[in-house]
Amino acid sequence: MPRKAIDCLVNVHFGEADSQPKWMTSVRDNYFKGPKSMFDPVDMSELLDEMDEMGVQKAILMDSIATPRLTARKFVEAHPERFSLAMGVGPLFRPMKVVRELAAITQDLPVRYAAIGPSFWGDGDYSPSHALYYPLYTKCAEMGLPLCMNTGIPGPALPGEVQNPIHLDQVCVRFPELKLCMIHGADPWWDVAIRMLLRFPNLRLMTSAWSPKRLPENLLHFMRTRGQNKVIFASDWPVLTQRRLVPEAVELDLTEEALGNFLFDNAEDFFFGDRQPLN
Repeated sequence: MPRKAIDCLVNVHFGEADSQPKWMTSVRDNYFKGPKSMFDPVDMSELLDEMDEMGVQKAILMDSIATPRLTARKFVEAHPERFSLAMGVGPLFRPMKVVRELAAITQDLPVRYAAIGPSFWGDGDYSPSHALYYPLYTKCAEMGLPLCMNTGIPGPALPGEVQNPIHLDQVCVRFPELKLCMIHGADPWWDVAIRMLLRFPNLRLMTSAWSPKRLPENLLHFMRTRGQNKVIFASDWPVLTQRRLVPEAVELDLTEEALGNFLFDNAEDFFFGDRQPLN
């Protein structure tokens, strides 16, 4: 039986749409080589079976302010002890509207973090250091709500430079109270991401959409040494399954302590711990 884990990024909403945008099918077919069933409706009992088999105690399901994910909310209502939500926030051209909606929805639903991808709005013209993000940073810091931001070149053919982790440098300097996490790895800027993680106590990195056996050696060395509390496991299920990723994680060259931190403890502390703003 695998060690206990938390899967911090799971998609159960793909089957809600009659069809997927072309960039999504392209990522599935050309990037991840995923099965056609990736966009099928999700059976909750089958997901729970996979979680139980792999020792996944809890999963954070992607939701969205702009397009509420009914399947995710149904799963949370049925099993609040296993499921909670990550709330995607949309374009920030009118950021105050977005932050008000985020604050309101966190009062009603178990939201573990907010999420945004700089490449995925505004044609990739707004890096995380742009002023449009500042109301979001302020509100998340005030609420003690972690904020996850895509880093690394995105899978779809979208502008990628805005997801260079160096753009978070100013953010971490200006907002040390903000709990901030890079998601989907940081390829090809792993060295930059690691250097940032060393500098800023409020910063983490999530390995969602990355097979553990594909993680670079410099990141694994960091996880074994100075970064034992910094790197968080996630699958991006069903893009990559827990049945594939958890066994791969167990096979990594990590100590028992480092592996436990990666699979469970770091997420438990960062996303499920004290919701007070950082000092």
